[in-house]
Amino acid sequence: MHGALNPRHLLRAELAQREESGYDVGDIAQRVARGGGVDAFGRDEAEALLDELERAGRRAGWAYDEPEELAEIIEAARWPVAGTAVELGDEWRATLTRAWTGRIAGNMLGKPVEGWPRDDIRRLLDAYAAWPLLDYFPAPLPEHDDQREYNACWVETTRGQIDGSARDDDVDYTILNLHVLSTLGAGFGTEDVAAAWLSMMPFLQTYTAERAALRNLVRGHEPRRAALWRNPYREFVGAAIRADVFGYVNPGDPGRAAELAYRDAVLSHTANGVYGEMWCAALVAAAFAAGSAEETLDRALQVVPERSRLYETVGRVRDWWAAGLGWDETLDRIRAETGDLSWVHMLPNAAVLTAGLLYGDGDFDRTIGLTVSAGLDTDSNGATAGSIAGILAASIDERWSAPLDDRVSSAVFGYAESSIGTLAELTADVAEAVRRGSLEAVRPGTAGPRDLW
Repeated sequence: MHGALNPRHLLRAELAQREESGYDVGDIAQRVARGGGVDAFGRDEAEALLDELERAGRRAGWAYDEPEELAEIIEAARWPVAGTAVELGDEWRATLTRAWTGRIAGNMLGKPVEGWPRDDIRRLLDAYAAWPLLDYFPAPLPEHDDQREYNACWVETTRGQIDGSARDDDVDYTILNLHVLSTLGAGFGTEDVAAAWLSMMPFLQTYTAERAALRNLVRGHEPRRAALWRNPYREFVGAAIRADVFGYVNPGDPGRAAELAYRDAVLSHTANGVYGEMWCAALVAAAFAAGSAEETLDRALQVVPERSRLYETVGRVRDWWAAGLGWDETLDRIRAETGDLSWVHMLPNAAVLTAGLLYGDGDFDRTIGLTVSAGLDTDSNGATAGSIAGILAASIDERWSAPLDDRVSSAVFGYAESSIGTLAELTADVAEAVRRGSLEAVRPGTAGPRDLW
């Protein structure tokens, strides 16, 4: 349970987060175990232990260097000096529409099996004779009731059931950040993102780190502090799902895309959670000018600190692929190295996304199919892979796009029903303004009040 309101849920997750990120929490963990486990503690006791965890120090010999400030991140990475010029003409606009379509299709593909391990997905696909996965998941049939049940959203996300996109936070944040960029321009700050969340995102349509950050904002925490209190999900994948639009509006310039993503990420995440959003934004931006998935990954990794766990994780997957390991063997190694982490932690999902991009090799069907079939946060990974593959591929087959019917549902206030084409056109307008060096809005509006803090 990834709750943001129950201190027992927070205590369980904070113990794991501190242990995974090199802190000495052995004494506290032992006391919790002797006391009967987290659920045996009262709220006040759990709060006191959370306070104690805040004071825990790092274990001796921690091998990683994971800075938080942008200037320090740039210094710790092989930061790209300049972008590659991409002509912002009709062909680019068509590519941008494919990126949006790919993101939404990849998200829809992953939704029925979100959170599943890959073994359960593979068994189901084999039972339905649907492996390799090259289309939306088949709707359930009575003769296969021995298979794991799809998530409840299957009624609007499986083959033959799709009538426009289903609402999902992975797409909500793409729309919300487009709204911030279009109404405030590229000069927006973290406080503007915070105001947009408070004004436009329903609390219970947010999850993990985003819900914790919203809770903290309502309590009066300043935006640059909202990620830091009672937020054990700060290195989860939640920031990465918000990244793509920063890549869309900076085609060929992964460094600039990562800088914009940083302002968004620090509202709710730290360390590898922040690097994850910067990396995904850089992946999308790099894909517009790259000739392959490999080149895309190599350019994007330049925005990640070299002594971070994210850099190590992505690099290892790339090395296994380069050494000729097969798909299943690579996934076995990913599970062996990251399997103790939450299925929504940034590191295992970055590993799966890296593998899906490399083994998909620019083919749209294969890229999103492999990425989703690897399990974990399937809708998030499918969405990011879909963006990137939509850019790299020459086309997206109608079996993916036709069921979407150019319609996007969203929980973002004012965007309940949108058109993919309209969103892509607005994105193009923002990208052209960014290219001109403008920090101004491209349309009237606001992301929310700016005098809250």
